[in-house]
Amino acid sequence: MYLFLLFLAVPMIEIALFIQVGGIIGLWPTLAVVVLTALIGTAMIRSQGVMALNNIKRSMEDMRDPSEPLAHGAMILFSGALLLTPGFFTDTVGFLLLIPGFRNAVISYVRKRVSVQSHTIHARTQNPAPGGGSVIEGEYRHVNPGEEPENRGDSGWTRH
Repeated sequence: MYLFLLFLAVPMIEIALFIQVGGIIGLWPTLAVVVLTALIGTAMIRSQGVMALNNIKRSMEDMRDPSEPLAHGAMILFSGALLLTPGFFTDTVGFLLLIPGFRNAVISYVRKRVSVQSHTIHARTQNPAPGGGSVIEGEYRHVNPGEEPENRGDSGWTRH
């Protein structure tokens, strides 16, 4: 129901703002502002998107929880969609989502409302061994001490 109201309210707000702003500054300046905000927003999204991807990569490499950098990346992506949508209301929300402090406030608000019950990571081996290790299959031949094995080629894994 909330989503339906959102899809109904946003276009109505945009139409009202277009009429108001267009009445004050005129048609062509209004269209110029809409195009200019889309261009500025695109440039900002590119730079912040690269930073967000680097933060996600860094958190993965450091084995830290990537949920916050992922949330920032998702909000930057969403702000890009809002900035490319013509309108003053969507541009305002899109530019707000490009401000790191605003994104932190949104993340903090969502964190208070969302509860994670459990989080587990399981590692599973292909053939678990009885002692808890992994089974490594291979072939072998018994070689008596002092006897040279036949076909003794360098496998690349051993040194002579």
